[in-house]
This record gives sequence, structure tokens and C-alpha cells, in this order.
Amino acid sequence: MDAAQILLVVMWVGITLYALLGGADFGGGVWDLLAGREHTNRKLIEHAIGPVWEANHVWLIFVLVVLWTGFPPVFAAVMSTLYIPLTLAALGIIFRGSAFVFRKASTEWWSRRLFGAAFAISSLLTPFFLGTVAGAIASGRVPPGLAAGDLVASWVNPTSMLGGVLAVGVCAYLAAVYLCDDAVRAGLDPEGFRRRAIGTGVVVGVVALAGIAVLRWDAPALFAGLTHRALPAVVASAVMGLASLGLLWARGYVLVRVTAVLAVTAVMWGWPLAQYPVMLPPAFTYRQAAAGPEVLVVTLIVLGAGALLVLPAIGWLLAVQRRLPYDSG
Repeated sequence: MDAAQILLVVMWVGITLYALLGGADFGGGVWDLLAGREHTNRKLIEHAIGPVWEANHVWLIFVLVVLWTGFPPVFAAVMSTLYIPLTLAALGIIFRGSAFVFRKASTEWWSRRLFGAAFAISSLLTPFFLGTVAGAIASGRVPPGLAAGDLVASWVNPTSMLGGVLAVGVCAYLAAVYLCDDAVRAGLDPEGFRRRAIGTGVVVGVVALAGIAVLRWDAPALFAGLTHRALPAVVASAVMGLASLGLLWARGYVLVRVTAVLAVTAVMWGWPLAQYPVMLPPAFTYRQAAAGPEVLVVTLIVLGAGALLVLPAIGWLLAVQRRLPYDSG
């Protein structure tokens, strides 16, 4: 592998980690929105995401910096063509974080409801807009160049809408799966989140199956890649998804975290496998987009040094989070 390929893999690892960790935080906000008067569920969600919700955005920043440094033409094209959904997603992240903090500190009923609604709605809309961005890129609606694509049609189209709905569904599914185990460790009844996880998993599976027809009609090149080169990843995702539903049915809350992560990871890696070596379909490859060799090498060295500092700290944070005692007050 050359330096550009290595950096591409490293960047996709960051995207996957953001989906698995930050995505679950967004999903927690979705369940917060649907919690109604279930105070216990909201307390568990706050307990689960409180220590890590801000740290998980490190992966998004990491991906943006790597894309900007290693593949600047792609960064310029994506940011200029898709600035509307990206701006909406950024605002969602800001409002979500602010509302989460202010709700915790508020004492008045009306202000807690206001900040709670802002937190929950932002948690729903942010992954949706990020999903539309993914759909726009994957369907070939982001050509190279500054704002060379349609500023609206690039992300308001069938594939982007499918990407947005799947992003929200996957986030909600991951959160429900994780919260089942969190509830058990907190001494609470996990049945509510178990039912949510099973229901969401089924819905996401149905949407994904229906999405096959959407991609065949709206993004035939992506459809061809997913049904040929990336077919093993698609099959692995389906198998792990079914295994996750079986484990949820059997109440295997620890092991289902693993199978759910594998299912989502397989989907995440199916996309680049389907369109490799292209970064901006239909024909703009990673070699055309890559920065000079000296930039790529220095970037990889800096990333390696940074990983030695950041990864142990994040690992320790996640380990501490799992050991925090649950406060039901």
C-alpha cells in the first residue's frame, strides 16, 4: 500500500469510529425524544452519554482534518457543494451539546423541557443531514471543483434521503443495543430498550432492503459495486444484523454489542469497497485527489504520534465510563 491508500484507510477508520460512538450518542438523543414521561430512561441515557458525548466528536474533527490535509480537492468539493446540509449538521451538533449541558443545570420545569426538546430534536436531525451528505457523495452528485455540483439537488434526492433515514435508524439501533447492557449494569429493567432495539433493527433492515431498489434506480454505479465487489461486506452485515436480533431475543446483552458493531462496520466499509479507487464518483480517484507524497508521509507520522497520546486517553475514558456508579436521583 502506498501512503495515500494508508491515509485513506486511516480516515475511514475514523469515520467508522464516529458512526459507532458518536452515532450511538445521537441515537440516545432520539430515544430521549421518544421517552415521554419515562424519567428513568432519560436518567439512564444521561448517565450513559454524559462522560463521552463531547469526546466522541474528536473522530469527526479527525476525519475532517485528514480529508483536508491528505485529499484537498475532495475536501473543497464536498464543503462547497454540500455546505447547506453540513452547516445544518454543524448547527445541530452545537445546539445538541449546549442543550444537553443547560438541561442538566436547569431547575425550572419549562427550561428543562425547552432544552430537552432542543437536545432531542438536534440528535435526530444531525445524523439525518450527515446521512444526506454521504448519499450525495456516493451517488456521484459532488463533482470535483468549487461548488461545481447543484447546491440543493446534490443532497435532496432519493439516495441522500435514504442515507439520512438509514443514518438515523442505525444511530437509534446502536443506542438501544448499548442501553440494554447499560441498564443491566445499572440494576434497571432492560426490557424497554430491548424492545426498542428489536423494533429498530427490523425497521432498519426493511429500509435497507427497500433501499436496494432506490440505489438501482438512482445510483446504479453504487448499486453495481455493492452487489459485486462489496457483496461480502453486505452479506456480513446482514448475517451480523440477524445474529444481533437473535441475541436480543435471547437477552444476550453483552455479546449483542459486538455483533451490532460488526454489522454497522460491515456496512460502513461496504461503501468504499464498492467505489474504490474512486473518491468522487463517477471517476475522480484517490490518486488524483491525494496531496504530494511528502505531505502524506508527514501526515501519517503526525497521526501515529497523535494516536500514542489520544487513543490510550479515549480508551481509559470509555473504561471509566463503564465503571461509573449509576445515580438514580
